[in-house]
Amino acid sequence: MSKNRLNYKLINITALMLLLYIGFSNINLWIGLISKILSVLGPFIVGFIFAYALNPLVRYLESKNVRKSLAVTAIVIALVVIVGGLIAITLPMIYDQASLFARFIIEVIENIGNKFDLNLGSFEIKIADYLNNAVKDIGTIASSTTIGIISKSIDFIGKLIVGFVGFIYFLADMDKMRKSFKDILLSISVKTYKYFKCLDEEIGNYIKGLGIFMIIQLFEYSFLFLIVGHPNWLILGILACLTTVIPYFGGLATNLLAIVTASLISPKLVIATVIICLIFPQLDGYVISPKVYGKTNNVNPLITIMVVSVGGSLLGMVGIIAALPVYLLIRTTYQFYKKDIKKSVKMMKETI
Repeated sequence: MSKNRLNYKLINITALMLLLYIGFSNINLWIGLISKILSVLGPFIVGFIFAYALNPLVRYLESKNVRKSLAVTAIVIALVVIVGGLIAITLPMIYDQASLFARFIIEVIENIGNKFDLNLGSFEIKIADYLNNAVKDIGTIASSTTIGIISKSIDFIGKLIVGFVGFIYFLADMDKMRKSFKDILLSISVKTYKYFKCLDEEIGNYIKGLGIFMIIQLFEYSFLFLIVGHPNWLILGILACLTTVIPYFGGLATNLLAIVTASLISPKLVIATVIICLIFPQLDGYVISPKVYGKTNNVNPLITIMVVSVGGSLLGMVGIIAALPVYLLIRTTYQFYKKDIKKSVKMMKETI
């Protein structure tokens, strides 16, 4: 009698395998769909991330008897003043250094072609056009009026406004959102709530740590390249800051650019730049980064390189940036549900 009964576990496993096969066989369709969704929701996602990262600052001000509305207003105004001030002060400098940087890169390509007798004509033209257009765009922004900037960058400005408004609302309502989400999770199960609490700590630590580390990188490398006399010190500092979101590869690319551009100035500057690029990344990796991120975000370097490579292959730059947070999410999920997963695998083996 029992032999004729349907094996529902086996049917469920078969259905799951079929769904996985359908999903992977249409991977390009799913990637395209995800890209479209991210392009639409991107401003809101960025606004939520900033609100999520700055919410502890709101809580800190509230603990000092500052009303929440006043705390949120103060943080928003401070953010606008800091970002606006940095743009107003640094944009002309960025334009000057970008022009010099573009000339250096073109000169390097010409020197490589001449030294190794390579025909880099078309490649050199493409690089020159790209760099000149980038410098032209920076110059346009630096010299144009606000109306001119909006007319030329309406899509970007629109997304920026949407993201900024979303950031304000998310920051003001973050505690309410968290409480509502907590109540929903507790209504499902206590274990589910504990899982998301663990995930919140892991991802929150990563986002806040990344923001702090980016600021450190900006000031650290701008100051270092300034004191050794590198003409592109500000550009390199900004690149070091922005490429922090790309583990290992971002810093390596910035260091290579620093050395290459220094090689066109003087041997003394090359030596000083090489010393910076050899010593300070080690200081960042083994001293500063662990202190900023804490022990929870320790990831094996080989795994980091692998997940970044996979993310880049699947979703390009978005995949590269999101690769490490997604890995942390998967790792946290596995560690939390490790016993349940092992138990399910054991039952599956016994069923089969």
